Amino acid sequence: MAKSVLIVEDDQNIAELLRLYLEKEGYVAAIASDGGAGVEMFRKLQPDLVLLDVMLPVMDGWTVLQNIRKDSMTPVIMLTAKGETTDKVSGLKMGADDYITKPFEMKEVLARIEAVLRRGGGQEEKAPSKRLVFDKLIIDLDAFELIVDGKKVDTPPKEMELLFHLASSPNRVYTRNQLLDEVWGFDYFGDSRTVDVHIKRLREKLEGVSPQWSLKTVWGVGYKFEVV
Repeated sequence: MAKSVLIVEDDQNIAELLRLYLEKEGYVAAIASDGGAGVEMFRKLQPDLVLLDVMLPVMDGWTVLQNIRKDSMTPVIMLTAKGETTDKVSGLKMGADDYITKPFEMKEVLARIEAVLRRGGGQEEKAPSKRLVFDKLIIDLDAFELIVDGKKVDTPPKEMELLFHLASSPNRVYTRNQLLDEVWGFDYFGDSRTVDVHIKRLREKLEGVSPQWSLKTVWGVGYKFEVV
């Protein structure tokens, strides 16, 4: 059965974009445009997960979260334009399951939804882990974290997706067009130099970390994640 998601978001463009992407991925999605309607729709629909904006009319996201937590442990992911650590800590202490700062990429939202649902689902519908481990390198697409030589390195979502895609098939050579199609998909507007730019940025983060792997250019063809 398809999982259901309630989107509580007063920005109509963001709400509709979230709904379209979720439905494309097979979810059932509903939208509430203010906090009061969000609480009512939550009680009526009993969704599997809530995407909850913080700054809402009628009732703010924190109050909506408090109402949900009175009698439900349904997963809640907070959406906010604020990026301060104190806000994140407050939200998690109040019972939020995750926290995404705007502006966000839709693939990151989808990955976080899958991760939160997996954590709450026990043994049911276990999806394969999106976590790759190499010498001095961890690529965790579930958490959108890149750990290089034991340290977390801030990495934009598209760079993470590109690196994960290459490293998922070590030593396989991908053309730029393949990478554009398989990583960017219908989100992509531009030319193949986008791949070169992202590879360059990844190399700046990864160059010389380990002799056991590297991002290689295959001249005239494309790129590969080489493991020796």
